[in-house]
Amino acid sequence: MKKAPLYSPSRRPKAGVAAPAAGPVGPTGAAAEAGGPAAGATDAPAAAAAAPRGAARVPPVLWGLVGLLVGAVVALSALQLRGGHRAVTQDDIDRAVRESLEKEPLPSAAAAAYEAILPSVVRVIGLMNENDDDDDKPEKRAMERSLGTGVVIIDNGTILTNLHVVWGSKKVKVRFANGHESEASIVGAQPENDLAVLKAHSLPDDLEAATMRSTADLRPGDHVIAVGHPFGIGPSVSYGVVSGLKREFRSPEGEKTLTNLIQFDAAANPGNSGGPLVTMDGHVVGIVTAILNPSEQRTFIGIGFAVPIENAASAAGMPPF
Repeated sequence: MKKAPLYSPSRRPKAGVAAPAAGPVGPTGAAAEAGGPAAGATDAPAAAAAAPRGAARVPPVLWGLVGLLVGAVVALSALQLRGGHRAVTQDDIDRAVRESLEKEPLPSAAAAAYEAILPSVVRVIGLMNENDDDDDKPEKRAMERSLGTGVVIIDNGTILTNLHVVWGSKKVKVRFANGHESEASIVGAQPENDLAVLKAHSLPDDLEAATMRSTADLRPGDHVIAVGHPFGIGPSVSYGVVSGLKREFRSPEGEKTLTNLIQFDAAANPGNSGGPLVTMDGHVVGIVTAILNPSEQRTFIGIGFAVPIENAASAAGMPPF
């Protein structure tokens, strides 16, 4: 069954419409950088109408546990009826569950969350040269483009990413999960949270928007995955926990301090910027925006930061949760 997004689907236009460009906005963040004038605009798209929330989808792992427990109880009850002697004890049930798990391990909760979010994850490419071609030599491409990740939040092609991923780009391209590629326009920006809103000019069939959820009940220790294209490789998934809330991060250049961030330890590297931070139910709670590494390499050492989805959704003109 196709999951319902938090916000109602919008009516797709028959042809893509690029938003008019406005004045430049200052760069923020701590991953890939690009110089030059911006091609961004500051007008956010119209807010999507809030759809009523349905009952939360039960994680597949929970169904698996229930099935194992029921199966174990049924099997033990049958043995008891045939023997007609000893009553089934808790130890019998625990032993049966252990044996069942050894024979048929439960599916990974992280794998289920990744499967749920994958259709909404896009690769974002910021081109510094309008005539850039994918057939150019790799070393030339590395100098003339910025790579990152985005997540579809409305199925009309509205995508959230980091501002530093597209800052200074002459042209922006996105590649959807099914391989469909499209140019995109920057239709909104929120520099204080290093966020940009993109609108794809053409869409793949059956595009799915991510389901977002409030961070109000998010706690340190909650399991999360980060999905993106680290160093252009992907989509890739990493698994970890929420390490802390309401953190601050100052970019190495010292130009901007980001506040109210989610700290996490799922691996993230340059290219993960703009990708979703996802809970085990497949819901987006943040947008990966920075990693902490005091060295010049700026690779992952165990501390990543994400902008809470409440801030990110407001960048697209969405109502609060």
